[in-house]
Amino acid sequence: MAPLLLTVAVGVTALATPRDFAVSRLLPAAPALAASMWSVSATVGLGALALVVVVTIEVLYHQSATYFTGGAIAAVTAAAGYACHIRLQRERALFEVRSVAEAAQSVVLRPIPRRICGVSIETLYVAAAAQARIGGDLYEAVDTPHGLRVLIGDVRGKGLAAVGAAGAVVNSFREAAYDEPDLAALARRMDTSMVRYSATFPTSESAERFATVVVAQIPHGGGRATVLNCGHPPPILMRGADISVLEPTAPSPPLHMAGLIGGDYTVDTLPLAPGDQLLLYTDGVTETRNRSGTFFPLLTWLRGQVDVPPRRMLDELHGQLLRFSGGGLDDDIAALVVRVESIDDEAA
Repeated sequence: MAPLLLTVAVGVTALATPRDFAVSRLLPAAPALAASMWSVSATVGLGALALVVVVTIEVLYHQSATYFTGGAIAAVTAAAGYACHIRLQRERALFEVRSVAEAAQSVVLRPIPRRICGVSIETLYVAAAAQARIGGDLYEAVDTPHGLRVLIGDVRGKGLAAVGAAGAVVNSFREAAYDEPDLAALARRMDTSMVRYSATFPTSESAERFATVVVAQIPHGGGRATVLNCGHPPPILMRGADISVLEPTAPSPPLHMAGLIGGDYTVDTLPLAPGDQLLLYTDGVTETRNRSGTFFPLLTWLRGQVDVPPRRMLDELHGQLLRFSGGGLDDDIAALVVRVESIDDEAA
């Protein structure tokens, strides 16, 4: 209603002030404002209304006619109508692009069940691009004959190239997770898929394209979980008030880098008991900075989240990152919280 209210305000002010002030010359602002939010017909209609208002004021109130103001309103209305037409075309194009992005998200980042084999999983995803639904970060969780396998990763770069590479990694994981008996063999399959993708869709950055990932496996019926970290930020184990960073005992190469630096993969094990939680995240979380350039203190923040449910924890993490950065997140963010509930009971 702002354009209409502006028309009324200018008209009333023009009637309440002497003619020397020429307040009615502000009326062309109304159709110009309408072009940013109304349809073409509504914008032109408001311009016609503004023209009637100024003619009425000048003829009946001031006993004269102002051709300049009337001509200005007519010219601005015509320009506003055209600008409104262009805006609506771009809005339709943006809607189509966002629809394609949502379809891509459903393929690359399909919804994960909130509970698999006695393990609850909550996810958070925020794309850095203002109008995007997806970026280069990725995650997945599948129930396999070898146990629950969870993946989180980050493809170097942004834009469509990063999205395509993320899709190649996730699709490879979904297929190989059921077949490969150990995480090292699974990582080799994903590395091969990314190498083939880069060769099939070469770009100027193909040689520098790689992805960091963490793959975790929680066996059916409990026991010791296994974790493979390929150059990714380390997961964090939350066991009540005890918080520990799961650094790998030896480095493993990021995907698409095994041929360059070697393909030796190190798999670490750890016990998981009911109530334990694993936080897996991408570097967009820890590399979020405030205005002074300080990185977000994830571990310090987590120490204040003891006994907080996973869904609420991720929601609060998102809000905290926005507040810490002043609302200016400049990297994709993905995070998962995996909480062991009652594996033994469900397996039985």
